[in-house]
Amino acid sequence: MNGYITVQEAAEKWGVTPRQVQILCKENRVVGATRMSRIWIIPENAEKPTSDKRAQSRRKQ
Repeated sequence: MNGYITVQEAAEKWGVTPRQVQILCKENRVVGATRMSRIWIIPENAEKPTSDKRAQSRRKQ
């Protein structure tokens, strides 16, 4: 699809694992990501989410 990339392409672009991209999409942290059947499609211009929930929870303790 024009204008969209796959989870694998986003993972390479952002320097994370494909599983991490799937998790970010599932948590609605990737703007414009949509699930089609069993795959996620991500807009080409989508930015990697910057905030990390794990880091925030550690700081609160």
